[in-house]
Amino acid sequence: MATTTAPNATPGPKVNHIGLPILEYRGGKSTLCAGCGHNAISERIIDAMFEMGVEPERVMKMSGIGCSSKSPAYFMNRAHAFNAVHGRMAAVSTGAILANHTMTTIGVSGDGDTASIGMGGFVHMLRRNLPMIYIIENNGVYGLTKGQFSATADLGSKLKTGVINDLPAIDTCALAIQLGATFVGRSFSGDKKQLLSMLKAAISHKGTVMLDVISPCVTFNDHEGSTKSYKFMQENDEPINELGFVASFDDIEVDYDSGQVYEVEMHDGSSLRLRKLLEDYDPTDKANAVRTLMESHDNNEILTGVFYINTEKPTFIDLLNVVDEPLGTLPESVTRPPKSALDSLMASLRS
Repeated sequence: MATTTAPNATPGPKVNHIGLPILEYRGGKSTLCAGCGHNAISERIIDAMFEMGVEPERVMKMSGIGCSSKSPAYFMNRAHAFNAVHGRMAAVSTGAILANHTMTTIGVSGDGDTASIGMGGFVHMLRRNLPMIYIIENNGVYGLTKGQFSATADLGSKLKTGVINDLPAIDTCALAIQLGATFVGRSFSGDKKQLLSMLKAAISHKGTVMLDVISPCVTFNDHEGSTKSYKFMQENDEPINELGFVASFDDIEVDYDSGQVYEVEMHDGSSLRLRKLLEDYDPTDKANAVRTLMESHDNNEILTGVFYINTEKPTFIDLLNVVDEPLGTLPESVTRPPKSALDSLMASLRS
């Protein structure tokens, strides 16, 4: 006799295209301050990985030190994770990716972890076009050491104590574009739609994705006079483009007027659609991207969106001609040259 489903049966949880519910992408309970922008970023990472159908076990989560670097504990429990020392996430990520470049790598850092002690490793990661998603949770202060200005704090911004910042900020987006990253954007942790689209496109990109996400610190930097507070961002956020992302397994639907859309094909066949909000903005024009960011500083604007994208530049893995099989899985007999190779080298040097 055929069985039928009871009319009042509770439906199962929604699953993605690889059959996993969103619960499989969640992490531990956050210990960050209530309202912290970092938690919103973790939620968008969960949503993006779920919607893109990324296998959690095929993900490496990397971080350094700071409030931001606690974030990987709050998403994708089943993924591999490594919490590096302060400022060394980029260097540790480089080694991990060389050992196994078949993994999806996402790193979460902070403005202090990246733009101060970690700057050396950060710039070399950019110039190598290392295939990873590098997220800076940018709040303009050192949250773990009681709210001093970080290197991304804007000139003239004010601390809760009344101290005025008299140093110019480092713009990590301009730096990333100039030094070689191939997907550069800025978003606001409170803009769910924009940030989710950027993260989904980032997952599909082959190369260095650098996302600077303004993430207000509710404890030390969410007051009048802060340029990285919720209120300031809501009043001064100027999107450079409107983002739409169509994954390669989705039905393609176009809802933009002709002539208003710049479409970029990603490496997996997905499409990133950028609706031009700034007149004639071309996200593939590197010089124009830097110029636009510089002009926004002069106009006291905070631009968000995708500033620059290049899907043609070879990655660090391509440049090194790394074999398809992960180096970390190769036996010693393959990775370690025999004594005869050393003898031959030494003999050549004597001649």
